[in-house]
Amino acid sequence: MRRRMMTLAVALAAVGVGVVTVPPLGVAQAGIARATVVGPAAPLSARIAVHFDLANGQMPENIALAPDGTAYVTFAAARQVAAVTPSGATRILATMPAPADGGVNTPVLKFALTTGIVRMTDGTLYFLYASGDAATTGLYRLIPGKAPQRIAALPAAGLPNGLAFDAVASRFYLTDSVLGTISTVPLRGGRAEVWSSAPELASTGFLGANGIKVHADAIWASNLDQGTLLRVPLRHGRPGGVRVVATGLVGIDDFTFVGTGDHQVVAALNGPNTVVGIDAAGRSRTLLGAADGLQNPTSVAVRGRTLYVLSAAYTTGADPNLALATLPRR
Repeated sequence: MRRRMMTLAVALAAVGVGVVTVPPLGVAQAGIARATVVGPAAPLSARIAVHFDLANGQMPENIALAPDGTAYVTFAAARQVAAVTPSGATRILATMPAPADGGVNTPVLKFALTTGIVRMTDGTLYFLYASGDAATTGLYRLIPGKAPQRIAALPAAGLPNGLAFDAVASRFYLTDSVLGTISTVPLRGGRAEVWSSAPELASTGFLGANGIKVHADAIWASNLDQGTLLRVPLRHGRPGGVRVVATGLVGIDDFTFVGTGDHQVVAALNGPNTVVGIDAAGRSRTLLGAADGLQNPTSVAVRGRTLYVLSAAYTTGADPNLALATLPRR
């Protein structure tokens, strides 16, 4: 475990707090003023709802919410999928087998990990596993009460990371942070096909394309290395031109949308230990920070007015946790 954390600490050591620029739709890039992320004061109050077990690899990487408030999470280093109830109880649903090499051939990170997760209305979970092993790296289905089943093989030379589902097209979109791609997989499973390998998705030495969402007739993705939020319009199922809609988001991991506007975004900035809110006018501010208990936030989700924030403590090495905050009324 110490070796895994050291790998991440070295890779993320240069990540700091940056500047956010969010152009509204239809505004030319050249005419946009930069909007500074303010801090360190956080306009939201938060509480730590659950503390996870760092010694056993419970570094939460991604989250999917059920209507009752149960949070389904992936524990990266433990290679697990778990359910966290509203009362704070944690139940392990699946543990993926470690590869024969112990995970040292997993690209960049050098340990096998579970990453993106999606929950369907019937309770079925879909999640990604990156192991550096061709026999196990892929997209998995987890039906309640059953063992995980791989429904799509993914390149062992890559690092599948973010996962989103397009209900209209009945297919998944997933990012690969090492290969710099977005790929698709049908709901029923089958062959993964590269949907976009645009340069905006590429890494610059560590991890590129990361979080991903299907929203407002587009695929949105973050790029951790480049510190950007990207929008790729859907053109009859094919990608349109990539538009960089936010820059200066140093260490951006997962993100989500609140409200109905394209730019009502909440994003987790891993290295800076902050969660940033960006409004429809392009104004941005720090919503939560280290003083609120954040420890390398990895994923965010919203249910009603409640903001869920996972922290993995990849580099802080102290307290992986789930924090809850209340969003203001709009």
